[in-house]
Amino acid sequence: MTGQEQVENTTRRRGSLFVFLPLILFVVLAGIFAFQLASGRDETVIPSALIGKPAPDLSLPAVSGLSKDGQPVPGLDPASFKGQVTLVNVFGSWCVPCRVEHPLLMQLAQDKRIRLAGLNYKDKNENALRFLSDLGNPYAVIGADTNGRAAIEWGVYGVPETFLIGRDGIVAYKHVGPFTEESIRSDLMPAVEAALKVK
Repeated sequence: MTGQEQVENTTRRRGSLFVFLPLILFVVLAGIFAFQLASGRDETVIPSALIGKPAPDLSLPAVSGLSKDGQPVPGLDPASFKGQVTLVNVFGSWCVPCRVEHPLLMQLAQDKRIRLAGLNYKDKNENALRFLSDLGNPYAVIGADTNGRAAIEWGVYGVPETFLIGRDGIVAYKHVGPFTEESIRSDLMPAVEAALKVK
């Protein structure tokens, strides 16, 4: 075989490799996605750097004009987390999944063992008032995070997200996305029970 023929053979082999490269990449990626789907892993449980650490020490002003039972609803003060189990729910009036999960938050607010706190993310005051007026207010306190800086401190990926804070002020649990009856029963309530046992 001449040198010219060897060069042509090598060139043909390389050309056929480039033809099959996209197919090989597709098969590898499809395999990874299939493995993730088959693993049964709950995508709403995203590890948080905050779990096991104190809740961010970041106070937020109240949503202006919001009242509950005839009293103004105070802003978010992390000092108030101490001594009680608190569920901090990050929401916005513009968030469709927040609207979907809201009836479940209203039910959770009936559980006297936990206190619901809201972090109103990148919202206009009047829109937040309308949202809570239309759907009800499950929150004992709500902080207005109009510029989104507090959400960054909390490590929020998207809205809604919810954090469970123990009596000691430590973040015990994080849920990403809207709650469902199943996620409350199987994930949140066991985390609440565990947090209630910690003094």
